[in-house]
Amino acid sequence: MDNRQAIGSWLSGPRAAAEEMGADFGHRGERLGLPEHGPGSVAPVGRRFGALAIDWALCMLIAYGLFSGGDAQSTGNWALGILLVMNILTVGTVGCTPGKLLLRLRVVSEQGGRLGLGWIVVRSALLCLGVPALIWDRDSRGLHDRLGRAVQIRA
Repeated sequence: MDNRQAIGSWLSGPRAAAEEMGADFGHRGERLGLPEHGPGSVAPVGRRFGALAIDWALCMLIAYGLFSGGDAQSTGNWALGILLVMNILTVGTVGCTPGKLLLRLRVVSEQGGRLGLGWIVVRSALLCLGVPALIWDRDSRGLHDRLGRAVQIRA
């Protein structure tokens, strides 16, 4: 192994290095019975972050216009509460937030049906903590999705 290979595997991460040595992890979502591509497959990470950015911008706009009275410092706190309520209401009723709707994503249970209200509350509360959404498993599900028994798929 020359230095270029060592640096390449370090930059690519342990999964790429293991795959280079012959390990087969399968596609994202295979363990959950989801297709590799197209509708119903695991949503790409970039689209999920894009949907979260759209939802956050909407919550900031609502918080600034309706609740904070123009106080920029309290806008973020109000926006976090609005994000929590919006996630519980929209994912609980239609299966997606406005940002997910625009980017054609849905939140479903691991079995493929709707999430129960309890799991939606758990998932939404963990999402508002921020850190769980940054920790992923092999299927590219955030910790908030994994603990909430959910998966985000392409609609």
